[in-house]
Amino acid sequence: MNNKILLRIAAGLMVLHTIGHTIGALTWDQPPTPATGLVIKGMQAAHFTFMGRYTTIASFYEGYGIIMIFVLLLISLVLWLLSGETGNALTARLLMPLAVFLLLLAVAEFIYFFPLPAGLSFLACIAVLLARISMRKQL
Repeated sequence: MNNKILLRIAAGLMVLHTIGHTIGALTWDQPPTPATGLVIKGMQAAHFTFMGRYTTIASFYEGYGIIMIFVLLLISLVLWLLSGETGNALTARLLMPLAVFLLLLAVAEFIYFFPLPAGLSFLACIAVLLARISMRKQL
């Protein structure tokens, strides 16, 4: 399989990851069970001052979720843009750190969240690694 296709597959996997994460990030406060609803209400009710801002844990949780949407979109965009430059030595040098980042993301997602996002990040990592190995042979 050619490098461009591998990197576009990785970008597509990360777009799917972004879509799933966006749905989760925008609906996290809709509790699936009454017990979960109590936890969410507690997160929203307990206010405290942090770095000059009066806030809640729910605000931090929601903010981190929204920030991750942008991070995942950036990863998708970078992979897509790199797929158009597969004959470039700079692209080849960027792929290994990107693959390591995707692997670390997958591990963190598996430990702290659940297997589906971890699997998408891991598969994107594999696609990037395969593209890098293929590029090494070509350059």
